Amino acid sequence: MKKIISTLFLTLGLLLSAQVGINTDSPKAKIDVNGDLNLRQKIAVLNTADNSLSQGNNDQLLVSQGEGYPPVWKALRIPEYEPNKFYLIFNNSFSDKVGITFQSNEEASFPSSRAVAFVKGAEFSSLKGFRKIEGLSQVIKVFSTESKAYFQFETVVQADFSTLAANSYDTSIDYACGIFVDDKLINLRQRNLKAINSSFPFLTHNQIGIVENLSKGSHMVSVACSRLASFGESNRKLSIGTNTNTNINDFIAQSSLKVDVYEVPQVFNPIIIN
Repeated sequence: MKKIISTLFLTLGLLLSAQVGINTDSPKAKIDVNGDLNLRQKIAVLNTADNSLSQGNNDQLLVSQGEGYPPVWKALRIPEYEPNKFYLIFNNSFSDKVGITFQSNEEASFPSSRAVAFVKGAEFSSLKGFRKIEGLSQVIKVFSTESKAYFQFETVVQADFSTLAANSYDTSIDYACGIFVDDKLINLRQRNLKAINSSFPFLTHNQIGIVENLSKGSHMVSVACSRLASFGESNRKLSIGTNTNTNINDFIAQSSLKVDVYEVPQVFNPIIIN
C-alpha cells in the first residue's frame, strides 16, 4: 500500500510540473491548446504588486508586457473615421511673453512696394526687417496629403506715444505681422497704431491664417512682425507682444498662437492603448 501511495504522489507531481497539450503531442507551453478555446466564465490576472487577482473592466484587453512579465488589462481606443471627411487630427496652442520691440531706427525698407513684397509664399529671408516672436515658433505634424491648417494669432501692440495735443499733427506707426509655415508666408496683416488723448496707447491685434494640403510630416510654424513707417513724433518705440509702459503688464501684452490641423485620414497610426 505504501508503494502504491508513493507512486501516485510521484505521478501527480510529474503531472503538475509537466507541460500539458490539448490536441497536440508536443506542447510548447505549460498549457498548449491546438484548436478553438471557449471560456464560459472569467479570466483573472495576478497583480504582482499586492498579489490580488484582477478581472479587468468592461471593454478592456489583456496586453503583453514582454517575456517574463504578466499581462495587464488595458483600455483600447480606436477612432472611427468616415471616408472623405475632414477630422481634427492635430491641435495645440503656444504663448510668449517676451515679444519684440522696434526702435525708431528699425523700420523695414523694401526694394519694391509692399504690394509686391507681401505675397503668399514669400520667403521669410526676403522680408527685411521682420523679426520672429521666438516663443511662437513650434513644430506641427501632418499625416495626410489632404489637410487644412488653421492658425489664430493674437497679441497686443503698444507704442510709447505721449498724449496727443489738441490740433496737433497725426502721430502713428505702421506695422505688419505675418504667419509663416516652413519660413513661407501664408498670411499677413498690416495695421496702424495712433496716438490718442492718453499716453502709451495699445491695441489688440488678431489674425487668422489658413493653408491647405501641406506635405506629410513635420512643419515649423512661426510668427514674425515688422515696423514699416512712422508719422508725427519721432524717436518712439513700438512693442509687439510685450509692454512699453506699466499701464499694462506682460500678462496682458503676451502673444498666443492656436493651431488646428484638419485631415482626411489616409494613414492610420498604431492603436493607442491607455
